[in-house]
Amino acid sequence: MTTLTQPGTLSPATARTPRVIALIPARNERERIAAAIAGLQAQTRVPDEIIAVTNNCTDQHATREAARDAGAWVLDLHGVRGKKAGALNMALDEVLPTLDDQDLILIQDADTVLTPGFLAHAAAGMRRRVGAVGGVFYGEPGGGLLGQLQRMEYQRYAWEIGRRGDRATVLTGTASLFRVRVLRQIKAARIDGRLPGGSSYYTIDSLTEDDEITKAVRTLGYRTMSPAPCRVTTEVMTTVPALWNQRLRWQRGALENLRSYGLTRVTARYWGQQIMMGLGALAFALYLVFVALQLIYLGALGISPFWTAIGAIFVVEKVASVWRAGWRSRLLASVLVVELVYDLFQHAVYFRALLDLALRREEQWVAT
Repeated sequence: MTTLTQPGTLSPATARTPRVIALIPARNERERIAAAIAGLQAQTRVPDEIIAVTNNCTDQHATREAARDAGAWVLDLHGVRGKKAGALNMALDEVLPTLDDQDLILIQDADTVLTPGFLAHAAAGMRRRVGAVGGVFYGEPGGGLLGQLQRMEYQRYAWEIGRRGDRATVLTGTASLFRVRVLRQIKAARIDGRLPGGSSYYTIDSLTEDDEITKAVRTLGYRTMSPAPCRVTTEVMTTVPALWNQRLRWQRGALENLRSYGLTRVTARYWGQQIMMGLGALAFALYLVFVALQLIYLGALGISPFWTAIGAIFVVEKVASVWRAGWRSRLLASVLVVELVYDLFQHAVYFRALLDLALRREEQWVAT
């Protein structure tokens, strides 16, 4: 069941300027969706239409009313399978027939606020074979030490994107801009069997639909970019269980997507990243075992000038990669020990995801 409500009518297509339609999938987001919509209304290039896609909400229509009061259209969905991906598929089926191939679709999470220049820079980045532009996400304030560690992690990811010439590894679900033509080609390729994942735009079989659709865009021969000015602010997990569930979903989803696509020219780099991540985790575990054995049998740690110099370089790289995040991040990175504990947490997530995959445990989506 779908209901599209908002005073007024959709603006007509123009031949000269591509339209931008913003879709905000939301489930029980009454406290945050107004801020997301306000962020879109404050863009230097305001979307032609803002549509909140409320999906199976259980908050007595509070999310729908909050979105409508904030000035958005509301596409109210009920009984949709596939959670966020299923809701987006239905919304795209509603919206795309009214658009031209050169028009653009912005898909943004309801808990995300875009910086004012995001949309203008993303639209400007749609050159040549660029099929989609994703945001560079940063963590919102708060969350104590755990929130600070996530903000540092996101800052490093932004740093790595910049070093790669703004090439996006993943089109973040927080906010990404797609060509309408590319979305139509993705659906056609799935129907034809040239892409895995069902018969629509997003696959409902993946825990990480943003990672999967990135591979779909790139498999079709398009580039994916994340220009530095396309900044978005997203929530951080404030408890360890919530962070565990989020990261386990991300990691399991990434592994499942690679299994679906297999080893191809596009996925080779992703396979390499996963292998290196596993090797790095094993190396770190062996290092900890070595240190423990030294303490047990020798009662002290041996000092090696060579390895001390290597460690110092490692600390410098850690500090440099979060330099723009402020003095707190620099100080915490220089201490190193706290981040090593955080790394252990990430390694535990990785191996748990591998174990679940090997044992063919049913994928579980846990709301965070």
